[in-house]
Amino acid sequence: MIDGFLFAALVILSLAILGCLYRLMKGPSMADRITSLDTIGINLLAMVAVLCMLMRTEAYFEIILLIGILSFVGTTAFARYIERGVVIEQRGDDDDR
Repeated sequence: MIDGFLFAALVILSLAILGCLYRLMKGPSMADRITSLDTIGINLLAMVAVLCMLMRTEAYFEIILLIGILSFVGTTAFARYIERGVVIEQRGDDDDR
């Protein structure tokens, strides 16, 4: 019974990723694309967690942590790029003063 719900969750998460991929390709603004990329990361993280539950293993918990960290860093870098135009500021820029 629970396996059926987990398979249904995998299908729903897959459809959500497809919807986010569409928004990533056709997004009218850069913010929409960044949000869809962040959502893809979260859905991917959830899919790995559901797979861990289906397979009754804890072997992929590190992958969940890694996807979460990479998703956070990527979203933060893109948001900074939108805000300031650069991801990493170099010392000596006149804009910092």
